[in-house]
Amino acid sequence: MHKLEPRNRKVKVLATIGPASRSPEMLAKLLRGGADAFRVNMSHGAHSDHAATIKAIRDLEKTSGRPIAILADLQGPKLRVGTFRDGQAVIRHSGHFTLDRNPDPGDETRVELPHPELFEVLHKGQRLLINDGKIRLKVIKAEAESILCSVEVGGVISDRKGVNVPDAEVPIPALTEKDRKDLAFAVQQGVDWIGLSFVQRPEDLAEARKLMGGPGGQAPALCAKIEKPSAVRRLPELLELADGIMVARGDLGVELDPEEVPPLQKKIVNAARNAGKPVIVATQMLESMIESPTPTRAEVSDVANAVYDGADAVMLSAETAAGDWPEEAVAIMDRIATQVERDDAYLERVRLLDTPPDKTTADALSHACMTIADTVSVSGIIVFTGSGSTARRVARERPSVPMLVLTPSTRTARRVGLLWGAHAVTTKDIGSFEEMIAKGKRMALRHGFGTAGSKLIALAGVPFGTPGSTNLLHVVTLAGDELSRHGGQGT
Repeated sequence: MHKLEPRNRKVKVLATIGPASRSPEMLAKLLRGGADAFRVNMSHGAHSDHAATIKAIRDLEKTSGRPIAILADLQGPKLRVGTFRDGQAVIRHSGHFTLDRNPDPGDETRVELPHPELFEVLHKGQRLLINDGKIRLKVIKAEAESILCSVEVGGVISDRKGVNVPDAEVPIPALTEKDRKDLAFAVQQGVDWIGLSFVQRPEDLAEARKLMGGPGGQAPALCAKIEKPSAVRRLPELLELADGIMVARGDLGVELDPEEVPPLQKKIVNAARNAGKPVIVATQMLESMIESPTPTRAEVSDVANAVYDGADAVMLSAETAAGDWPEEAVAIMDRIATQVERDDAYLERVRLLDTPPDKTTADALSHACMTIADTVSVSGIIVFTGSGSTARRVARERPSVPMLVLTPSTRTARRVGLLWGAHAVTTKDIGSFEEMIAKGKRMALRHGFGTAGSKLIALAGVPFGTPGSTNLLHVVTLAGDELSRHGGQGT
């Protein structure tokens, strides 16, 4: 595969990898067609399959010359009913149905609920949603051994269907035994992000962080998936501990009324942006493309609205993991986002959110980058960073020009693959201001961030290599002979 040039698009496309897309050939097509990062769904497949996928992505990284972020998405705890005598039963609308702790096969009147913790937290009037909300129950009476419910919406219920409890915070950990094994595997494989499912409380993130080895260092970044109302209620606390946020609209759309999800999506995106944390909008974005080569108009509008909201990334799930048209799904996602960003009103829309800088030098300079880019004709912003913190600060401001992130850390270069407007390149450590400017100019020319005469903004911290020391902003002008004067292809 030929080396890839930086994309003109600032919003990132995250593609889920599965049976339809895990071959090296298809991975290369997805990357070339618009995917910026890849998601490995730990809910399905064996570790050996995931290891092969991760290796193929790392091989593609070498041939494409582009750092690629890999997000390993943990399954999380899934509440399910037990089994039925005939494999399924029909629950009568407006009747009664009981969930109990009896392991015997169920029928049209009752079924086992093998989760004792639910019997402790459910109360009269609370809802239970089964099979993605197709069956809707309301608690009449909750006792130690049984929960009697009225049937608000009946229908066919079959073995081990999922249960959602939107009105209660269920006292179960976000990490199951399977998740712990999957997390250890993902860390050992060197993935860049961990997606933590069904987060309810800050303690869930703290536990995952502890198992990964704590913040920073070689541990992956932690993405909190917001898919329960209890997580929404504690969003500020979760943002404090998470490195990024995913708006996981699947279960969120089950546990809330449909009309509640769009404004909530905007609220979560805005909160993450204010916190300077990358935010991914996910689930059913181009759902019809699992079977169709083209999306519906409503799906196109859904993707476009997420881009207009200022999301850092938009995600494809089954469309690329198991669908018939993975390459086409990535291509249309790329085209939608690119078209939105060409809209003259795009920057105005994403900046409707006021993101005032914190009272730090780094935030003030990051905000100044946006102002200078709007005032002076610059072709890009060069950010020198070790941890990626400066890049996140600049991205939060949604500047009008792309960002070239130069870092000595391969891990940092990969992580910013989910960051709005960032194109990362790994370089050797920098020892002086003069070396920084020379290297920044050289890399800008090499990666298409300007031509002779172009102006760029350089942002860095002195002394170099000190985290959190961003204190220097410099406007530079490219000369046509920068590459030859500073060592040609050297880094």
